Amino acid sequence: MIRPKVTIKRAHEILETAEEICPASAVSVAVSRVASEINQSLANANPLLMVVMRGAVVFAGQLLPLLDFPLELDYIDATRYGDSTSGGEITFHATPVSNVAGRVVLLVDDILDEGITLKAIRDKLLAMQARKVMIAVFADKQTGKTKPLSADFIGVTLPNRYVFGYGMDVYGYWRNLPSVYALRE
Repeated sequence: MIRPKVTIKRAHEILETAEEICPASAVSVAVSRVASEINQSLANANPLLMVVMRGAVVFAGQLLPLLDFPLELDYIDATRYGDSTSGGEITFHATPVSNVAGRVVLLVDDILDEGITLKAIRDKLLAMQARKVMIAVFADKQTGKTKPLSADFIGVTLPNRYVFGYGMDVYGYWRNLPSVYALRE
């Protein structure tokens, strides 16, 4: 399904009718806990932190200052949504500049939904000869379906609803919200 063009007025209406399902205070606690887990696990691994654009920008931006070890940073841009609200074929818009060969890569994304895009990214990094790819997601959506991978670090678990905020968008808007919302069913 092609995403409709949404006006600013409509974007405000969407937020006004949405349900807050993860308030900013819970987001902050989850990010701190994930950072602590990553600090314990990767402090001596010399990891390359790989941010998935665009959704993971908010999560990565708040996570990075909480990591207390040296790391390198890069990004990858892959999507299977484009202008659609349902997934299609995966398109890579940008691949890492860094040499991942022999490295431990921490792949950071906003949400583990069906897992198809994250699996494709992980497989690409492994094909580029990353030694190990670990995954940190802010949210794991409970879809009720088997996923092709799981995350090593998970901030929150969300219900199987269309969610937005904290990096996740609705029709291209509201990635900047400090809380997570779900469209009314």
